[in-house]
Formats: sequence, C-alpha cells, structure tokens
Amino acid sequence: MNERYIKWWTPHMSRDFEMLVFGDGGGIPLILFPTSFGRYSQTKDFGLTDSIASFVDSGKITIYCPDSADLDSFYNKAIHPADRMRTHNAFERVIVDDVFDLSRRECSAPRVMVSGASLGAYHAANIAFRHPDAVSHLISLSGAFDISSFFDGYCDDNIYFNSPYDYLPNTNDPWKYNHMGIIIGTGEWDNTRHESYRLSEILNSKGIQHWLDDGKWRGHDWNYWRDMLPHYLSKIC
Repeated sequence: MNERYIKWWTPHMSRDFEMLVFGDGGGIPLILFPTSFGRYSQTKDFGLTDSIASFVDSGKITIYCPDSADLDSFYNKAIHPADRMRTHNAFERVIVDDVFDLSRRECSAPRVMVSGASLGAYHAANIAFRHPDAVSHLISLSGAFDISSFFDGYCDDNIYFNSPYDYLPNTNDPWKYNHMGIIIGTGEWDNTRHESYRLSEILNSKGIQHWLDDGKWRGHDWNYWRDMLPHYLSKIC
C-alpha cells in the first residue's frame, strides 16, 4: 500500500493535526478512528490497516487514519466537563471540515465510510449519526457508545447531543439514515457486547435499518477486529 503522512495546522483546535493515508485516492474513502489513547498510527501499528490492504491495492478504498483528541477531551480530568466537550466538538470539526473534505476530494466521492473499534467506534457512530449526509457506511467494531462516565454526573446540551443513547431515541426524522449502510459488529466474548445490543435496539425502535453481527469466538481485541473489518468490507466493496 502507498502510505502518506499528512500534517496541517487546523484553526478548529489551534494546533497541528496529523494523519496517515493508505492508498492513492481511489474508491470509497474510509475514515478509520483509533481506540482509547490511540494516535493516528495505532491502526497501522496493530495491523488493522494491513488486514484490509487488498481493498486498497485493488482501488476499492483509500484509508484515512486521523489523530485522536481523547486525552485532551474525554480523559482530561484537569478541566471542567464543559471544556472537555468543547475540545471534543473542535475535534469533530477537524474530522468533518478537514478530513472528510480532503478524502472526498481525493476520491471524488460524495460521501465517506467511517469505522473504528471500541471508543473509535463511538467516534465513527456519533459523527455518522450527527452528519448522515456526509456518511455512506458505518462499521462499528466492538463499539463503546456510553460516554456518561467521563463527566462525573455533569450533563449539558453538548454532552446530550454527542450521546447516541440520548439523542437517537428522540430523533423525529429517522429517514435521514435510510441511505446509510450500518454494521454493528460484536461477539460473545466482547466486554462491550451489551452496548452494541443497546444501540441496535434503539435503531430498531426508530425503524433504522442495520446489521447487528454477533459472532462466536469473538472478543474485544485487535486480533478479532483484524478479521471483522475485512469481512464487513467484503460485503460493501
């Protein structure tokens, strides 16, 4: 795979932002988020990008691996929860305004595919549900979608509107997700399996089509995700 390192200054976070890209800008752009504490190189370091190299080499996808801001937002106990969410919202603007725009231009694609594992699956899902016009497919790998524990009981509108368990049950226009291919992957040994089921139940209650894939002999770790992601992409590409 052709690998590129990209670094730019973003006004949304008033700092440099880093990303790895695999591929030459062909096919569907796949935005692949790291897990908790992960950086832009994490999915490469743990072999997740290599597991889908054949899709890149055949021109079916280009992978964009953006950096994370979790240590500055959700995990930053030194600042008030409201400030943590402001940082998180700034990160989202980098993804939607910078990363999405670059990937769509390079791939000449109207929409992007988003994926991630664990907390990375939260970022993928939350951005997909908040910006459905920009997303064609959502692939969740052992997703952890409950962010309430990060805020010590504090809640405001920013937290509510970034909590899929809160805002999705109250959506009045579920039709806006009809175009999106949604895959929720989990397994019998997955310690966040209950969260995938909870999200699936909410989507079912709103009539939002999706595939809940609960596999046997599958848990919450990279070796499982390296099998799951290429399997799901084979259903799309």
